[in-house]
Amino acid sequence: MRGIAISPSNQCCSSPFQFQTQDTLPSQPYRTVNLNPLLQFNKKKKQNPSNGRRYPLVSKISINPSNNNNNNNTQTPIPPLVVFGSANADIYLEINRLPKVGETISANSGQTLAGGKGANQAACGGRLSYPTYFLGQPDGQNSIIIVGGANMNCWPHTLSDQDFEVVRNAGIVLLQREIPDSVNIQVAKAARSTGVPVILDAGGMDAPFPQELLNSIDILSPNESELGRLTGMATESFEQITQAVVKCHKMGVKQVLVKLGAKGSALFVEGEEPIKQPIISATKVLDTTGAGDTFTAAFAVALVEGKSRNECLKFAAAAASLCVQVKGAIPSMPDRKSVLDLLQSH
Repeated sequence: MRGIAISPSNQCCSSPFQFQTQDTLPSQPYRTVNLNPLLQFNKKKKQNPSNGRRYPLVSKISINPSNNNNNNNTQTPIPPLVVFGSANADIYLEINRLPKVGETISANSGQTLAGGKGANQAACGGRLSYPTYFLGQPDGQNSIIIVGGANMNCWPHTLSDQDFEVVRNAGIVLLQREIPDSVNIQVAKAARSTGVPVILDAGGMDAPFPQELLNSIDILSPNESELGRLTGMATESFEQITQAVVKCHKMGVKQVLVKLGAKGSALFVEGEEPIKQPIISATKVLDTTGAGDTFTAAFAVALVEGKSRNECLKFAAAAASLCVQVKGAIPSMPDRKSVLDLLQSH
């Protein structure tokens, strides 16, 4: 198992992230870590009085390097966002149009960028200044262009207890279907055993969802087409989407967060009226790649921070609006200040 702590830093000019690869989870989970200028971990073994869980070493976030010597250790540790998922090498091409059958055309430009739903969501959590762990199989990124590579084939059949330590101590867990369902099931069950909420992004493999997986998550987050494939129902209108969500409820999923593209989003909680969130219009739309991952990760961050459902949806909508204004997936993930500034104007 490979763990990556994601550290946004304004000291790094070539990339918005510093990826620190670890073969195992931290063996000393209570060392002092600077999460931001005002919040640090205490060296003592502290517990969350509400649930008794211990919080492990999480990513170091340098929001203001000049204040990193602040040694205020009086704040409560933050339970991290934990993402199990895929890490890909995305080949990004700019073309004027799609080629016709049998036609060869030239791209205007091309580049290889870090991507994958898991890596995207973890990067977004880090950019939003929330302590984030990403666990995946990054060694096989290059083969993802052709097949699932390490994302699908290099996971152990049974994850070790040490692998689950960060899951049991998380504030929230994000999963996607670009890794084996068997891994997602193990992670979801480990999280549920200690009361950690689990969000499953429905994106990834086009295959039936195991009932065992649906029974082990708290929130399912599909887009319209994914919801249609899952339920076998039409999802063109909001009424049709609502009926498809009812079927999800019958399948055991109590909360469904549907990403509706240009129509916004909606959170459906069984037995309650759906909460709709329109898009926050972007001044320009350059690339929608990663917008859904940004939305899901931002929603998770807002949720674990204790925001209301309406606030979570609006926070996620603002993050997605900023995402589509920049080319690429991970490079387009917005920072927290930009999201908050946008929310102040809406």
